[in-house]
Amino acid sequence: MQKLHLVMGGRVKDPQGLEFVDLAAIDTVGVFPDYKSAEAAWRAAAQRTVDDAEMRYVIVHLHRLLEPDLPPA
Repeated sequence: MQKLHLVMGGRVKDPQGLEFVDLAAIDTVGVFPDYKSAEAAWRAAAQRTVDDAEMRYVIVHLHRLLEPDLPPA
């Protein structure tokens, strides 16, 4: 089974949270076939904005959203 992961980010209201300021300005890095490649993309994107505390990048486990009844790995 393919375990798709989405890497995205943007400016957040609070550096401790995940509420994005402008959803239209979300940076969609891409969709990746496994966690390892998603993590590499996340690290690269986060590193570009390391000095900006209000920018946050995340990995979304799309496979968990698409098939929520699957047991965790």
